[in-house]
Amino acid sequence: MAAQEEGTAPRAPIPLLTQYKMGERIELAHRVVLAPLTRQRSPGNAPQPHAAVYYAQRATAGGLLVTEATGVSAAAQGHRPTPGVWTAEQAAAWGPVVGAVHARGAVFFCQLWHVGRVVGELCPAPEPDGMMQQLQQQPVSSTDKGIGAQMHDGGVEEFATPRRLAAEEISGIVDDFRKAARNAIDAGFDGVEIHGAHGYIVEQFLKDSVNDREDDCGGSLENRCRFALEVVEAVAREVGGHRVGVRLSPFADYMDCHDSDPHALALYMSTKLNDYGILYLHMVEPRMARLDGRRVVPKRLLPYRQAFKGTFIVAGGYDREEGNKVVSEGYADLVAFGRLFLANPDLPRRFGLNAELNKYDRATFYTSDPVVGYTDYPFLDR
Repeated sequence: MAAQEEGTAPRAPIPLLTQYKMGERIELAHRVVLAPLTRQRSPGNAPQPHAAVYYAQRATAGGLLVTEATGVSAAAQGHRPTPGVWTAEQAAAWGPVVGAVHARGAVFFCQLWHVGRVVGELCPAPEPDGMMQQLQQQPVSSTDKGIGAQMHDGGVEEFATPRRLAAEEISGIVDDFRKAARNAIDAGFDGVEIHGAHGYIVEQFLKDSVNDREDDCGGSLENRCRFALEVVEAVAREVGGHRVGVRLSPFADYMDCHDSDPHALALYMSTKLNDYGILYLHMVEPRMARLDGRRVVPKRLLPYRQAFKGTFIVAGGYDREEGNKVVSEGYADLVAFGRLFLANPDLPRRFGLNAELNKYDRATFYTSDPVVGYTDYPFLDR
């Protein structure tokens, strides 16, 4: 890089590359966050050595990374080779991955996941012995209503009929999140993110298109939010609120999971989460719209950013321009990038240089290959 010309002021960093203090303990060097991205490359539900390469590639000093969704129990898993953190062996397998990220100076949070009713009838990917595995256990949910067939990767995916959790069983699911959070911290993670988005079990309780319960966890908005808040409370008590984030997608309609009043739901949750002293709220924008021929982020999350007192992270189709704008305007503290960060392991550097970005290959998002579409995206010439 050329030396600064004499008599000229240093160029100020773009808003996305300014420093940010998250809570009382975490100093971030920039505001570009790796969003949680399901990668399906963990046979046996344990992260493999290639995961350490993948995450370390995207780690920068003072950067924040969130793992792919990570199961809190055997029953929490869907039908794909996704990682878990419910056993000591899984936690130990995460250790080298966390170590590789910390060696680069980055902050690493583990996203905790329970799929609920989002479980296929049959595992579509071959097991190590080449056989297709029939599900051994009926999935559980807030309801016994199933999910309609969904288009996925060019095919039609069908789902098992769930079993409605009995009231006395709910505390056991809450405890699964608590124990998984403890395992994640013991594995060396800096914190955990509770996955309350995209149609999985937390959202199955939150949204009225799915939750048809008539007990204390169904009916009114307050009751529908009870399970989510019990999970937050249990996890925060176990590992400390300063190590806890929550991800929500109030406006999404994923896996037949939507709400008749997403604004009321988002505002209630954003306000109530303050009671638990958690570190951040990570919220997904409504779907992008088109304006003057280009796709634009709706940016409808301001009321929830104002209601929540901690760090506010936004996600959902952001690029460099839109990310800089929302940080400079105070609409968000941090911006999470998914597909762009997947295809550009050096995304913060590219943003700083306003360099051309690699294009992502959708066809390799969920393959099992430990390299292709995973660790083979090129860096800028060094």
